[in-house]
Amino acid sequence: MTIVQRASDLIGDTPLLELARTGTGTRLLLKLDQLNPTGSCKVRMARQMIIEAERDGRLRPGGHIVEPTSGNTGCGLALFALERGYRFTAVVDQHAAREKLRMLSAMGAELVFAECSADGGPSSVQRREIAARLARELGAFHPDQHNNDGNSNGYHGLAAELRRQLGSVDVLVAAIGTGGSLCGTVRGLRAAGARTRSVAVEPVGSIIFGGPPGVYHQTGAGSPAGFPIGTNVDYSLVDDAHRVSDRDAFAGARVVARRTGLLVGGTTGGAIHVALRRLYAYPAGSTVVVLCNDTGEKYLDSVYDDDWLRARGVLDELAHRRVERWFTTYAVSVRVAERDAFAPALAVSA
Repeated sequence: MTIVQRASDLIGDTPLLELARTGTGTRLLLKLDQLNPTGSCKVRMARQMIIEAERDGRLRPGGHIVEPTSGNTGCGLALFALERGYRFTAVVDQHAAREKLRMLSAMGAELVFAECSADGGPSSVQRREIAARLARELGAFHPDQHNNDGNSNGYHGLAAELRRQLGSVDVLVAAIGTGGSLCGTVRGLRAAGARTRSVAVEPVGSIIFGGPPGVYHQTGAGSPAGFPIGTNVDYSLVDDAHRVSDRDAFAGARVVARRTGLLVGGTTGGAIHVALRRLYAYPAGSTVVVLCNDTGEKYLDSVYDDDWLRARGVLDELAHRRVERWFTTYAVSVRVAERDAFAPALAVSA
């Protein structure tokens, strides 16, 4: 057993789980980064933003941090604030998962609430304005995760882990919000010589790739109408972009939970949905990795609650069955490939 002194020492070295395999030898792996402290990959970039701010003097001992968050980045910042003796104020709204807000409070963060938008979507613009104002008034450090290089830099370690674990990654699929996790990981992989194809997944209703704005219930990914896209969304590093509906994203997460016993967040469900749907589109023998952004235990009263889904019109049994059929199709293709591989040997022996 490895004994550490701080929870942050447990960040990284998260495992991989094979979720599906095709008869062509392509495999779909989940990078289980929800097993990091705080239950999210975002703790990686929270650490890096704090380290870089300390290094260049933007954050001094006993300082104050103010940041708008839908929860996961905030929980990462809360962890480092309590470990390093900072005060942390998280600007949030009621669109965030309740479990995330309760986590923030449990870790000692001060919560300032922005009013939810009239359509029930995230109040990202308002949160950002409030955080900037509070930081000015309080003389606090405002990381601004959407435009902070430390965000993307925080995922270079994740790229190094994937290289150690797999040697190479042919396709990396991830939900996109600030852009740091996908673009930062891809940048790290390509800097090491990999030719990884990157696939960004955003909710239907998000505007990152120019789609029409609308209401969506996937928290922690996408950008609503009027929100300025930050510099961590590096379009030059994105090869493919796909939108996924709440119905399909949540079905993806729920089917994976029923098949594996592992609960992932709704945006990860969307990334899994896209990866499963397109698995045959990749060359034979490809290694496709989905980055699991956060744990599904934060969404027990939303993504995994039938009544919550029905109230928002996003519970779709047909979507669940489609995901199940993909798993069945791939499993059958593996059996057929194995049978065909053994057929010549059986014929010779006969």
